[in-house]
Amino acid sequence: MIDFEWYRSFVLIYRHNSVSEAAKSRFMTQPAMSQHLASLEAEVGEPLFVRTARKMIPTERGKLLYTEVAPLVEALEQLSADLKTSSQPSLKWIKIGSAPEFYQEKILPLLPKFGTCSISYFGTAEELLDILEEEKADIIITSKKFLKPGVEYEKLWEEELAIIAPAHWEVPDAKSLKAKERWLTEQTWIAYGPELPIIRRLWRERFKKRPVLSTPYIIPNLHMILRLVTLGAGLSVVPTYLLDTAKEGEVQVVYADLSVRNELFFAYKSKHKYIPEIQQIKKVIREHI
Repeated sequence: MIDFEWYRSFVLIYRHNSVSEAAKSRFMTQPAMSQHLASLEAEVGEPLFVRTARKMIPTERGKLLYTEVAPLVEALEQLSADLKTSSQPSLKWIKIGSAPEFYQEKILPLLPKFGTCSISYFGTAEELLDILEEEKADIIITSKKFLKPGVEYEKLWEEELAIIAPAHWEVPDAKSLKAKERWLTEQTWIAYGPELPIIRRLWRERFKKRPVLSTPYIIPNLHMILRLVTLGAGLSVVPTYLLDTAKEGEVQVVYADLSVRNELFFAYKSKHKYIPEIQQIKKVIREHI
């Protein structure tokens, strides 16, 4: 007789392509997870994965079984969560974490639509993950995915990162990538951090190297960086959604073809996945972002 827990383990192994990562997500030992898979394969009568040194590759039978089983496992987990939450007082507060600039531009206007009270936390991607793991936050919006036991990620949006300059600067109409890099390297830059985190992201993707720039201003706040650019202090790289509220004629996008896309994710504890308030917040943000 097949145990339902075998199906749950199979679905997670399929999603993680790894027995060890699946075991971490269920707070199980790797041998116990492997035993679940072995027992299920014995019942099915054939292998569900091809084992390689780096990952588990599903067989055709494994792909078919996943298609059949995954929706049922999710439905049962949802039912279990509904039964649990219906017997408990409803969550009156939701704790949400985000980068402060994204929060101010995209999340703050939506707070009245969440239908719940909220406590907000701000920080870098690393700091937000710590807040989530310590359960100071129920859900965070982050630009980085760190593989942590019991933490799930869900893609939210893609922001565009672009080079900006004061509107009155004359930017040469450089045709080649090398010419653009040469001019950009000669300018003064305003950075978010000493390691040039946002600038480095664009530089590596477009120029395939680390940036070597003059950065006399390090300011860990994108709104302040935008303000300093408008004052004529130098160039920087910022998410273009910040420009929606900038005054016309104060700033310009430089070499728009060098812009890059950056993914943002919801992250939450697996055990909180089906809390109604978290589902509602995700729905509202997706509808309005």
